[in-house]
Amino acid sequence: MGGVFDLAGRQERLKKLDEVAADPAIWEDQERAQKVLRERSNLTAFVERFQRLRRGLSDAETLLELSSDDEPTEETLGELSLELEAPEKIIEEMEFERMLGGEADRNNAIVSVNAGAGGTESCDWASMLLRMLLFYCEKRGWKTNINDQQDGEEAGIKSATFSVEGEYAYGYLKAEVGVHRLVRVSPFDSQARRHTSFASVFVSPEVDDDIEIELNEADIRVDTYRASGAGGQHVNKTDSAVRMTHIPTGIVVACQNERSQHKNRATAIKMLRSRLYEAELQKRRDEMDQINSQKKGISFGSQIRSYVLHPYRMVKDHRTSTEVGDVDSVLNGRLDDFIEAYLLKSGHETLTTTDDLDV
Repeated sequence: MGGVFDLAGRQERLKKLDEVAADPAIWEDQERAQKVLRERSNLTAFVERFQRLRRGLSDAETLLELSSDDEPTEETLGELSLELEAPEKIIEEMEFERMLGGEADRNNAIVSVNAGAGGTESCDWASMLLRMLLFYCEKRGWKTNINDQQDGEEAGIKSATFSVEGEYAYGYLKAEVGVHRLVRVSPFDSQARRHTSFASVFVSPEVDDDIEIELNEADIRVDTYRASGAGGQHVNKTDSAVRMTHIPTGIVVACQNERSQHKNRATAIKMLRSRLYEAELQKRRDEMDQINSQKKGISFGSQIRSYVLHPYRMVKDHRTSTEVGDVDSVLNGRLDDFIEAYLLKSGHETLTTTDDLDV
């Protein structure tokens, strides 16, 4: 089988990467070396998982053969069921990942959270969303790094952007794109009235050198400014923070987490390339929706999920009707139910023909 189940193909690729990694000359190009080692690590994990699947099925088959002479007892059937639990879980994971067939689904991701209208309420909700997404990434074992954060005047954040490093990070997190709605009794209202707040999430894939995104320097306006918040005297006394504006599209990215303006500039360029790539993907999705006369796809302005804390407690995804009553667990990063339901529903609409992008 091809795709995610192409074991022979991946083993052959792993063998070639082992040969490349064994060559000391590879370390002369650190960026290439890291890319090779990352791909090698991903392939090794896949092969090991497939081997665990085979061992589990083999053990179950052996147990079944030992009891084949007689009618299987309830005890034997129970043992067989336990033996098949691990292989079944592996197969479900691999089947699910098979749906993440977009060219960028396996990539790292860049996530932005922005407060909507509503002042302090929305800023506080945006900080809660940021925390929820960071916890989700932590649960999946992904590495995160906050690139830029603008604090609210009284509480919370106006906006934040963070990068996520992990296999299929973009494939999973793209399910969070859209407007998130919170209904609760406001902790900032002295009269304890119920408020509705909005914040938006935008996710783009981190674009590597294999995907060409043309950037004309004349189309980019670069502004430098002093970084805000913690970071030491150097950060607050020099114009190390960088903001880039892509004039033709109006896309703006910023980075201030590094002490060096050079490093912030390099990160900002990477973020801008990723945003332009995602913008082209979204354009193609919109065109496909119009051609097929389907419902409106996910977009920055669409409400995808409601988090209700009063008068009842419930989180509901409006795209899939998935509901979870344990609101606290969701806000602590338990997003698997929503993300998997969304990807299962929209898997057949996944954009897989992203070659020849010209941005």
